[in-house]
Amino acid sequence: MGQHYEEFIRRVKELADLGHAQGMLSWDQETYMPPRGAGPRARSLGTLAGIYHERLTDPALVALVEKLRAGDLQGDAEVNLRYVERDQRRALKIPRELVVELSQTQSLAHEVWVEARKKSDFPLFRPWLEKLLGLQQEVAHRVGFEGSIYNAFLDQFEPYARIETVAPLLEQLRLRLVPLVKGIAAAGLRPAVGILDREFPVDRQEAFGRRVLADLGFDLERGRLDVSVHPFCSSTSPEDVRLTTRYSARQLTSALFGIIHEAGHGLYEQGLPADVEGTPVGGSVSLGIHESQSRLWENMIGRSRDFWEHYLPVLREYFPDQLKGVEVDAFYAAVNQVAPSLIRVEADEVTYNLHILLRFELEQALVEERVSVAELPELWDEKMVSYLGIRPPDAAKGVLQDTHWSIGLIGYFPTYSLGNLYAAQFFAQAQKEMPGLMAGVAQGDLLCLKGWLNRQVHTKGRRLNAGELVQAVTGEGLQVEYFAEYLEEKYGELYHLR
Repeated sequence: MGQHYEEFIRRVKELADLGHAQGMLSWDQETYMPPRGAGPRARSLGTLAGIYHERLTDPALVALVEKLRAGDLQGDAEVNLRYVERDQRRALKIPRELVVELSQTQSLAHEVWVEARKKSDFPLFRPWLEKLLGLQQEVAHRVGFEGSIYNAFLDQFEPYARIETVAPLLEQLRLRLVPLVKGIAAAGLRPAVGILDREFPVDRQEAFGRRVLADLGFDLERGRLDVSVHPFCSSTSPEDVRLTTRYSARQLTSALFGIIHEAGHGLYEQGLPADVEGTPVGGSVSLGIHESQSRLWENMIGRSRDFWEHYLPVLREYFPDQLKGVEVDAFYAAVNQVAPSLIRVEADEVTYNLHILLRFELEQALVEERVSVAELPELWDEKMVSYLGIRPPDAAKGVLQDTHWSIGLIGYFPTYSLGNLYAAQFFAQAQKEMPGLMAGVAQGDLLCLKGWLNRQVHTKGRRLNAGELVQAVTGEGLQVEYFAEYLEEKYGELYHLR
């Protein structure tokens, strides 16, 4: 059994290497690849996807998995086998030709999306989205699913989650958010006016962002920060983690909180157990857990008064004219202004989940064939009016704003709201175990929380699934209450709702 497992791990690490190559090519496509490189890049990614599929479904690896399953593996070995077997069973149901076609289409469609977004031209992107949707639906039907076809998509990003469980949580959240948003709107306060509606030179934004990034404990010897159309984190191992953000002189908080958000993802990746790198047990649990790390750092820390008690004087060093006379309470209120916005990644933490509900409902209707791709722009705009009271002026600020559908990531969006729920529950537990946590943040200590997350979440790798992890860390299953109470308490105080 020892020799069989050693050969199994050799093959698994070879698959990881292929995945790393795919990841780096995709990262380059988002950051430095020249526009005319799209065609060759799509072929390269398609070739690698085909090779990966062949190796994963190689009869020799299938036989190894069967032999090991017949044994009695324990601990990390059992986890590795379980996740490889899960991926392999899925892959065996999908022909190589479909894998290659999907990969190539994702790469090419993304480039068309970039151009369509620039021109605000949904008809340019529409045939590519229709093709991607058709290919993904074919994959779902080949793989099989129980209940809604949406489960086949959701399971890729939040393993073992089902729409029948997730939808009620999101509905509970909606019921708590709607009255809160209405109460805030009725207050009529706009604390960011006169503070954030100024010019903040991009070079100084980047310098301050890099300073915060270092204070968070993100290791730039094992990572880097670049610019992309849509902020993201890409990782091949704990030793190579790439972050991106985007800058605008008129939007200080967009780039800064983008950096902190992606740093949360990056700290998770850098904190994964390095001794089992390249095996499933050394990976992250799910996108919901991943998102919990970024949302916790971005909002519960980065938008806290304690954070700005320390960092406002530092930020003033970079922008002395813009922030002259601005006190902590005023700046704290400004960075937490709640106002309906067109762009999801720039939304405040109260209305953010309404953006997610919009996307979740539309893509569920798409895959269940209750609406067509052609109807998306109009439906998008109608839901924006219904949920947030604003109508996008064009497709670039509406249906084309997110990159996810351009690369076939259908079923991804619910993980953002799940991430908020996990984040609030983890944050509450961290404060229970470390009563002086936020006092330390007010003194500039961000490493205490990083250490706690390293121990409680990151170093566990994939040994527990999402439900098991939140139970192990907090002593109970996932609850809406922690996040809802966090928002109601914070914004009730800021907007004088109590």
